[in-house]
Amino acid sequence: MQKQVNIKNKKAKFQYEILDKYTAGIVLTGTEIKSIRQSKASIAESFCEFNDRGELFVINMTIEEYAFGNYYNHKPKAERKLLLNKRELKKLEKDISTKGLTIIPLRLFINDRGLAKIEIALARGKKLFDKRETIKDRDMKRNLDRINKSF
Repeated sequence: MQKQVNIKNKKAKFQYEILDKYTAGIVLTGTEIKSIRQSKASIAESFCEFNDRGELFVINMTIEEYAFGNYYNHKPKAERKLLLNKRELKKLEKDISTKGLTIIPLRLFINDRGLAKIEIALARGKKLFDKRETIKDRDMKRNLDRINKSF
């Protein structure tokens, strides 16, 4: 039984307002999937972008080199193609071009069948006052939970 891989982008929900979520497949090589299965990946500073042919790529996603890979090893910060339905790709591309939104990865995981999937979100960046309000709400919730626990 292998352990579950669940790599999260913890800062995404703080820095962005999430509007819509999608689950996409990723095109990977052999050493990349082996590194992901060992949880040696990071999506903290990554984002998604369309190329000129309408394909979606994740940029700045770091997958460390596989320890037992030889000269077949991959580049850690290479662009990786995301796999979505044509309808979903067209909708995302239209939303990005008209509304000034961005696509960010939220979570990288391995599904039941052993395939690497990435959960991406259509998001709008938060302003500073929105971030302060998020911090204030989090603190209030923590204080209420502390008070409720004491009773």
